[in-house]
Amino acid sequence: MGLVKIGDELHEEVRRASAVMCRSINAQAEFWMRIGMLAEANPTMAFNDIVREQLAAAAVRLDRAAAA
Repeated sequence: MGLVKIGDELHEEVRRASAVMCRSINAQAEFWMRIGMLAEANPTMAFNDIVREQLAAAAVRLDRAAAA
């Protein structure tokens, strides 16, 4: 595991977002980095499409989740 230096302002945004999303600060930063990497690799995909594709790749059954 390495260290990534980010500015204080961005760190504060990650901290705030992590509280809302019920993630650790590190998990929130990693989520944003992963989504950003996927968005750069797939510039025509919307955020929701990227998330849906990742959930499907993880074998998360969205039809059952929607019915709950």
